[in-house]
Amino acid sequence: MTHDALGSHLLASVSRSFYLSIRVLPPSIRAPISVGYLLARTSDTIADSAQCPPALRQEFLHSFALMLSEGHRRGIDALQRHIQPPDPAEARLIAQLPACLDWLDTLPKTDAACVRSVMATIIEGQRLDLHRFADPLQTIALPDASALEHYTYLVAGCVGEFWTQICLLHFPSYSDIPAHNLSQLGRDYGCALQLVNILRDLPADLRSGRCYLPADQLLAEGIAPSQLLLQPHAAAPLFNHWMHRAAALLQSGASYIHAIRPARVRIACFLPWRLGVKTLQKMRETPPLLTQTKVKVSRGEVGRALLLSALVARSNFWLQKLATPLHQHP
Repeated sequence: MTHDALGSHLLASVSRSFYLSIRVLPPSIRAPISVGYLLARTSDTIADSAQCPPALRQEFLHSFALMLSEGHRRGIDALQRHIQPPDPAEARLIAQLPACLDWLDTLPKTDAACVRSVMATIIEGQRLDLHRFADPLQTIALPDASALEHYTYLVAGCVGEFWTQICLLHFPSYSDIPAHNLSQLGRDYGCALQLVNILRDLPADLRSGRCYLPADQLLAEGIAPSQLLLQPHAAAPLFNHWMHRAAALLQSGASYIHAIRPARVRIACFLPWRLGVKTLQKMRETPPLLTQTKVKVSRGEVGRALLLSALVARSNFWLQKLATPLHQHP
């Protein structure tokens, strides 16, 4: 099986929505972005493998980082023995780790360097997360807003920078705005998508002893992290504050799409943006802390996003029209 065929198979199984974005990309950047995504999902699977003790997961993340930075394969057998996720798609991803690393080695040196750099940052964020939430017997919150902002950068904002760097390498006329400004917009866009996911997944994380809402802000509202599931209304002002922050960051995502030229890349960037906006709208209607049902964008809405992407690829008029609700909910 070729690397491209293997990548398509794995991507379709581990991320149906982002797979759509990757498949529409121009061939010249599809490979590095595909490899980067699969490797990031691999490290995420390692970090989230609850059947494996946190200390051992830390070791495997460290050995995985060394495989990426030094180009060796030492430690793969042990990793595959201990990281055995129950999800069949994630299990296949772990089984195919050697092939993913081989694919990385076939990329042009500049592309491979970008992938290795972003993976180092992502793994740093995942290891920090494991260390912070190491005690399973208590609900632990991030200390303050800067810790939350930093975490969203480590695991997602850096991906926006990586995406921008890859596209600038392959498309000299990618955008008219300065690379630094574009990279900042890409960083904010990545942080936006991660923050939306954090807010959506807040109840599940709380049940696992993880609270991504800052402890000092919770204290100001007179509520402890362990009380959030029992007294969700008490956290409503704080939850709304971070909803507003996510909307502002998604506006940077719209500005990013507005600034770039290649039509197929615009489509690929628009799809996760649109799904992020729809998820935010659903959370306004049904706050996650107040319901037992996980907020989820339907397949029909994914299909509509695909149709809208064709309009956005042609004209910024439609993008501005679709971004208007973000201004209405500051």
